[in-house]
Amino acid sequence: MKRKKKLETTVKERPPRKHQLSKRKKPDFKRQESWRYKRVKESWRKPRGIDSKMRKKVKGWPPSPEAGYRSPKKIRGLHPSGYEEVRVQSLEDLTNIDPETQAIRIARTIGAKKRVEISTKAEERGIHVLNPRKVKELEELEEEEMEEKEGEEETESAEGAKKK
Repeated sequence: MKRKKKLETTVKERPPRKHQLSKRKKPDFKRQESWRYKRVKESWRKPRGIDSKMRKKVKGWPPSPEAGYRSPKKIRGLHPSGYEEVRVQSLEDLTNIDPETQAIRIARTIGAKKRVEISTKAEERGIHVLNPRKVKELEELEEEEMEEKEGEEETESAEGAKKK
């Protein structure tokens, strides 16, 4: 008799990935007759015909989604990396996050400056960021803004001189 290996995790290790926790692979649910006609795409649609073999679940026809295919409660709603996904909009949102089980997704409406602050704070606390961006450090951003302002002032003064 074969023994099943149990997944052992320590405090510092990352959680096991979602596919490691699931018991089995779900079949690819295909739309009825999609293999027969090019005009019918494979994306799933419920069979509704009165004589439909797929709706009647006739032997030899592809499987349809049912309650039995649902994923285990333990992994339902997790990110594929194994972390629970939490949306963050400010630095204060980072205080309630558990780095061992949760990962953050920085909201898309957050600007570059605030994004840098959130990502550095998350890095200090050891929190995994699901949507990191390659952004320059805060000091570099401020330097670029200063250079842009100086460039605008120079062009304005040059335009003023041309008008006179």
